[in-house]
This record gives sequence, structure tokens and C-alpha cells, in this order.
Amino acid sequence: MPGKNPRLNPLQSRKQLLLAESELNRVQVAGDLAAFKTGIQKLKDRAKSFESIASSAAVLVAGLTAFRRGASTNVSPKKSWLQIALKGAGLVSTLWLAFRPQTAPGTRPDSQNPRVG
Repeated sequence: MPGKNPRLNPLQSRKQLLLAESELNRVQVAGDLAAFKTGIQKLKDRAKSFESIASSAAVLVAGLTAFRRGASTNVSPKKSWLQIALKGAGLVSTLWLAFRPQTAPGTRPDSQNPRVG
């Protein structure tokens, strides 16, 4: 209202201060949430890195174990070519799973995405 003194009573001024404080708290909580999300994403990236290292180590141990079994002193009859081929295919599939490019869940490799245009 023009011409009147815009003085606030103590209750109205306290209400405005509380509203301003509430807005500041809301902004701070939003910033804290964004920082938390960033921290979680970094943790996920580290876990994926550790997963790939652990997977490679497991393949190495499996390969060494298979190599040690193959070099045993026990003399066994000659294996058929089919057994050798199956063992080789198993080794190749294990290596492929360990070293293939990792994709995010729910995504498809580029070769399966339809082209637009």
C-alpha cells in the first residue's frame, strides 16, 4: 500500500528470516546431494577397475593351474584331437570373457544399434 510505513511486526520479520534460512538449507542440501552422487560414481568406477584386475588375475591363475596340470609327470594315453579342441575352445572363451570390452547394462554394442539417416 503506497504511503504507509512498511514496518514489519516481529512475527513477520521472524517468518521472513526463517524462510530465507530454509532456502539456504535447501541449497546446501542440494549441493551435498550432488557431492554424494559424485562420490558414489567414483566408487563405482573404482569397483569396475578392481573387477577387471581381479578377473585378469583369476584368468592368469586358471591358466597357470591348467599349465601345471598339463606338465605333470604322470604318463597318460594320448588325448584325442576332439579333447584338445574342446580344451582350447574353453581357454579361448575364458580369455574372451576376461578381456572383451565391458559395456554398461542395458546398452548394446555399436554393431547392433540401428543407424539413423
